[in-house]
Amino acid sequence: MSKTLPKDFLMGGASAAYQVEGATKEDGKGRVLWDDFLEKQGRFSPDPAADFYHRYDEDLTLSEKFGVQAIRVSIAWSRIFPDGAGKVEQRGVDYYHRLFASCAKHNVIPFVTLHHFDTPERLHNEGDWLSQEMLDDFVEYAKFCFNEFKEVKYWITINEPTSMAVQQYTSGTFPPAESGRFDKTFQAEHNQMVAHAKIVNLYKSMNLGGEIGIVHALQTVYPYSDTPGDKHAAALQDALENRLYLDGTLAGEYHKETLSLVKEILDANNQPMFKYTDEELAELSKAAHQLDFVGVNNYFSKWIREYNGASETIHNGTGAKGTSVARLHGIGEEKKPDGIETTDWDWSIYPKGMHDILMRIHNDYPLVPAIYITENGIGLKESLPENATDDTVIDDPKRIDYLKKYIGAIADAINEGANVKGYFIWSLQDQFSWTNGYSKRYGLFFVDFPTQKRYIKKSAYWFKKLSETHVISD
Repeated sequence: MSKTLPKDFLMGGASAAYQVEGATKEDGKGRVLWDDFLEKQGRFSPDPAADFYHRYDEDLTLSEKFGVQAIRVSIAWSRIFPDGAGKVEQRGVDYYHRLFASCAKHNVIPFVTLHHFDTPERLHNEGDWLSQEMLDDFVEYAKFCFNEFKEVKYWITINEPTSMAVQQYTSGTFPPAESGRFDKTFQAEHNQMVAHAKIVNLYKSMNLGGEIGIVHALQTVYPYSDTPGDKHAAALQDALENRLYLDGTLAGEYHKETLSLVKEILDANNQPMFKYTDEELAELSKAAHQLDFVGVNNYFSKWIREYNGASETIHNGTGAKGTSVARLHGIGEEKKPDGIETTDWDWSIYPKGMHDILMRIHNDYPLVPAIYITENGIGLKESLPENATDDTVIDDPKRIDYLKKYIGAIADAINEGANVKGYFIWSLQDQFSWTNGYSKRYGLFFVDFPTQKRYIKKSAYWFKKLSETHVISD
């Protein structure tokens, strides 16, 4: 039996400036935290990415043709303020005005993120989200954007603050690549939430008539077994990756049990509790009562079991299936139950996790007026056939199957009361990946990176039909 989505449900595609624009040294763009990090690694370059800086109109033409009604883009902070603050780079400002004008021309609504993992280099060196200067400059940058880009009606403050903090200071997969520093992780998480709250409250005071939200990476965490130890380990993992953020941004307060779990993690690692003030908590509360929506990025779920050894993280950045390891001292160890399907990058395919996180927000955080799925999709190893022509369509049945299952789970949650208003596939077109380079393809549109030619995937036709009919078809 077919499932349906509401008639006003928005179908979108997602991207991020550093992952699609390329042109990292053009038109006065300043350096960001990734530039030095990737150059030292020498594994891959963010240029040309999908060359969206020059080809945005081509991709928006495809969007209009294939039922993509909205697009998530981010403004590269260092295109506007090359140094993070101070002098404005007008060429960057002009580019984003052209981009938003192209969106309007093609009837595609832009949802614009202010920070998507790309802190300007100077502010990163000052301490990134642990630096008060960074936090102050971020609010000023946001204020500039709100005044400048009045054509934008949907704003997102920060993309995946949990991913940023955890990968910078716990797993070490993002620069500055520190690991095991839970104290820095939680302090960065709190600081991001305060900056987010200040920006939400600023935006609302400006009466610009648009909407503002935040995007969280939310991986549903389950205990590996029903033992008390595994259940508690899952609760600790959830506090690290989900619960503190949900409390701070969606409830506007840290619940007592959440703080107790956070303190337990820090105590186990002999690290101090993060600092916060009454004034900051008041800011969080005010913002939570004014937030228009929360964006949910959900790709996979986690199963956690009790673990008492040292922390160890092995990141699968190549698609060598089965190579991931994730064990955190004072929290637990990831261990998938038998029978859980995974991608080549060891990400579980578990649509129930999407349903469960949506119902959790609906049930536990009643202040939230609306939810958007701001990222969901599957990374695959895909290649262009040797005899490809302009009319070649890339066959991607695994992506279509994945989308059916996950969007079906979203439809179930809507039927149970969750106010989910739209879905953005990650990603609109194939893009550069922070830790995987160009090998992991998510797009509706295949990008032949050496030539930058676009090819349509079968999933784009499936997506177009869903956008037109709102029926999740077989």
